[in-house]
Amino acid sequence: MRRHTPKQTFLTENHHFDAPHQPPATTADHLPLSPSPPTPEIAQGALIIEGKTKAVYEAQGDGAHVVVVNKDRITAGDGARAHDLEGKAAISNATNGKVFTFLNEAGIKTSWVKTLTEKTYLSRKCHMIPLEWVTRRVATGSFLRRHPGVAEGYRFTPPKMETFFKDDANHDPQWSEEQVIDAKLDIGGVVIGRHEYDIMARTTVTVFEVLERAWAALDCALIDMKIEFGIDAETKEILVSDTIDSDSWRLWPSGDKRLMKDKQVYRNLESVTEAALDQVKRNFQWVADKLDDFIPKPKGLVVVLMGSKSDAPHCEKIRDHCKKLGVPCQLRVTSAHKGTEESLAIIAQYEGLGIPLVFVAVAGRSNGLGPVTCANTCAPVINCPPLKPEELSRDVWSSLNLPSGMGCGTVLYPEGAAQTAATMLALSDHVIWSKIRAKQLNLWVTLKKADKEICQTNQAAA
Repeated sequence: MRRHTPKQTFLTENHHFDAPHQPPATTADHLPLSPSPPTPEIAQGALIIEGKTKAVYEAQGDGAHVVVVNKDRITAGDGARAHDLEGKAAISNATNGKVFTFLNEAGIKTSWVKTLTEKTYLSRKCHMIPLEWVTRRVATGSFLRRHPGVAEGYRFTPPKMETFFKDDANHDPQWSEEQVIDAKLDIGGVVIGRHEYDIMARTTVTVFEVLERAWAALDCALIDMKIEFGIDAETKEILVSDTIDSDSWRLWPSGDKRLMKDKQVYRNLESVTEAALDQVKRNFQWVADKLDDFIPKPKGLVVVLMGSKSDAPHCEKIRDHCKKLGVPCQLRVTSAHKGTEESLAIIAQYEGLGIPLVFVAVAGRSNGLGPVTCANTCAPVINCPPLKPEELSRDVWSSLNLPSGMGCGTVLYPEGAAQTAATMLALSDHVIWSKIRAKQLNLWVTLKKADKEICQTNQAAA
């Protein structure tokens, strides 16, 4: 297949696409998930490109960023249906800002930087890759038309991913993995090959999964969604880009299609009236308001119990790694041998909080702290002894060779102990889960990039 060199743009329009119910996770309080405060001092420069629902301008005096301006315009069917919708620009901008704030805090690499005004945001300047990446959890919409015989509601596990080449004249044809790779799209000096495809594919599913978990915590099923990628004009890095708003997904509150709050309501209208458009706008506002609850206050706590203050450096490493994963962590000093009653009182104190807990016991030589804690709490207990290499083979057995009825595991390194504790709390906290998932993605991408460099070295040496 010939190499495609599409016209370089810094924005692509949201085209028509077809975007499970999980038990709700309730929280009492939430941290406001609002984008950074408006900062209108960043001025718009020259217009780069303008589409149906937004326009992109240079950021004056800043070649690495652009200003994206949303419009009060709603379209469907490649623009065949289009209406002015006063207030949509502000709702879309707020929705997009809150979604990208969540993704950025999770650790997903995106082009979104911050909100500027009610209708604008600042983004990294990217050469947009002319592909739509669609992830589906439930079969519905165009998937059913393209795959007759599949019943609506069929659940994809793992999520189903599809790609569509952005081409209005041909209604965005679906492309296979082989077509994407063999097209050799040259985007901003980066040729889209196997490594680039794999990075985008894995990132696409990760974005869907973290947003799916977040919506499920609000008793709303994310049925499917689409995202796009760009090549950072300065760093050449692949970034999740463009806009993610109510045009980008299907959302069914309580998993009920009849309650859908997304753009499909507009697509389904037999007659577009002012009353119908008002309902679409109210749905979009509902989504924007719900996003304020995407980041709840932390529910759980990791308590690191150290047998001696001399173990503090080891424990502080555990706390630092917990912080990176968004996990609250407190350090305490107590000895199961020298102050048994005090140790039991500390355990009872934390159990009385009535929140998810994980205890990490840090004790060298003879580790009684982990087993004693485990025997007196129903919370998970992790041993992370501060062992010196020359003492490891002797002292580790006090953590491994436990009395009967004990269930505390042993992890030798602070980072491993923090991540193990985080995975336990992530069972009931989608924010922690998203950070772990993003960390896994970023580690994988690092390996993928290293492999590409080695492959290029091999080719050069051949």
